[in-house]
Amino acid sequence: MLQAIINYHKDDEQHWVAELACGHNQHVRHRPPWENRGWVTSTRGRKSMLGYQLTCQLCEFDMVDKLK
Repeated sequence: MLQAIINYHKDDEQHWVAELACGHNQHVRHRPPWENRGWVTSTRGRKSMLGYQLTCQLCEFDMVDKLK
């Protein structure tokens, strides 16, 4: 389920975490070649992605559970 990024914070290991509109959090790491998210490395980049929708796996799992 797609959810908009509404804010960011760093976790205990100083990795960036996107706060989603649904209330869940999702790490947004830049680790090429597996994850290419150069935008997360700068304040300007992170601000430019506010409102961008990421797939929230927790919401999708919740939806599957409700269908059972």
